[in-house]
Amino acid sequence: MVELWDVYDINRNKTGRLHERGKPMEAGDYHLVVHIWIMNDKGEFLISKRALDITGWAGMWQTTGGSAVSGDDSLTTALKETVEEIGVVLDPKNGQLFKQYMSSHANDEGGAFYDVWLFRQDVNISSIIFKPDETCDAMWANKGKIKQMIDDGIFISEEAYPYLDELFYFCDKPFWEIGCQNKTASTFARKAIE
Repeated sequence: MVELWDVYDINRNKTGRLHERGKPMEAGDYHLVVHIWIMNDKGEFLISKRALDITGWAGMWQTTGGSAVSGDDSLTTALKETVEEIGVVLDPKNGQLFKQYMSSHANDEGGAFYDVWLFRQDVNISSIIFKPDETCDAMWANKGKIKQMIDDGIFISEEAYPYLDELFYFCDKPFWEIGCQNKTASTFARKAIE
């Protein structure tokens, strides 16, 4: 089945055009990608192992993520990707948009807007359902284990997660300390998503 993405301009405005996944994007065209980090009350993150026969990073550990299909916003994509990849239903009330950034593609002229979501939710590992063409294993891992897995070459590199140190720092601090150190932080504000 063909997957279509909404095409955005450099200012993150929808252009009204669609792009077919797998085809090269044009210069100045962007699409929406989400990363979903699920953290339990022990400060561990739910990570999954990519299927062994998947294209790109086969057999590597990762966090859940994916591209938004046409018509879906950031939160909808985060919720859908988590169900599709590991069968976990997230409560939207447990999530917060942690970071947004943009990046150019390495393989064509286009790029992507990345939305990084943090969900604070306990998940029973035994309830995880793997999609055979997506994932094959899952575990809870603390930040030290994830860093070690990156060093060992079994977790997708930090280049794919350029915000990782910031995320780990954020998760270790109470919200009031972050607000005091970062004068631009709007701790109590809710950002409207698209």
